[in-house]
Amino acid sequence: MLVAIYNRTFEEQDVPILLHILQMLEKNKIQIVFYKDFYERLQPNLSYTATPRMFTGKKDLPPHTDMLFSLGGDGTLLDTVCFVGNTNIPLIGINLGRLGFLAAIPEEEVDNAILSLVRGSYTLEKRTLIHLDSSIPLFDGSPFALNEFTLHRKDSSSMIRIHTYLNGEFLNTYWADGLIVATPTGSTGYSLSCGGPVVFPQTSSFVITPVSPHNLNTRSIIVPDDNVISFEVEGRAEQFLCTLDARTESITSSIQLAVKKESFGIQLVRPDEHNFLKTIRQKLYWGIDRRN
Repeated sequence: MLVAIYNRTFEEQDVPILLHILQMLEKNKIQIVFYKDFYERLQPNLSYTATPRMFTGKKDLPPHTDMLFSLGGDGTLLDTVCFVGNTNIPLIGINLGRLGFLAAIPEEEVDNAILSLVRGSYTLEKRTLIHLDSSIPLFDGSPFALNEFTLHRKDSSSMIRIHTYLNGEFLNTYWADGLIVATPTGSTGYSLSCGGPVVFPQTSSFVITPVSPHNLNTRSIIVPDDNVISFEVEGRAEQFLCTLDARTESITSSIQLAVKKESFGIQLVRPDEHNFLKTIRQKLYWGIDRRN
């Protein structure tokens, strides 16, 4: 088995668990290809006598990679979506961050998770991506996201107006700081913090959620993911922000934008003892009396 290892940033206190993960992989005869920047930062703590295999992005990620390990939080795992693209390489998230809906495996379960991979006792969950069509090239050839697409005001404190259409038919004009279109996976992220609903990952839908809307009667709406959702943006400023997950572009109102379901998805690795209900109970404390 060949696994790629990605990490965006780590603190000194993370070094022991990072080294333990590498030792567990080697102990189980799993070959490793390192993200180059991660290897160079961790190298002073390593005992390798020869330089291991490394990658810097999608172009040099070995095509026969069996799995990509994301070591960090949810933001770290979102970075890896651009690495794997349509290669169908599964992603597994080890949570070194805080909440961790996507990177759901905590440090104390690392050993069991790796053993599950060796035994083959895991499930591959296919997750929908959202695709952006625009009248100019944006996002460096990777116009897709796992969590959400957003539009935001940029250079003014004034609200913006986002005229929104479903398959060309007018839906609503949102007077707000911004607008989120989330996948089911992204429903537990930014959309949730703005009052959106939790949606099961297998649901074929998008969630449209306004950010700080002027009209308090404006609420999230769930639409089937076979819709094409298009936008016209107006505001006092000339520039607006457009995002796919953590990546950002500046746009003007003259740029035409529409989102739809991407033609391919990604696969998340879930050890058999993990599931979505367990994750939201643990992360959102559902069913737990926090007064004690």
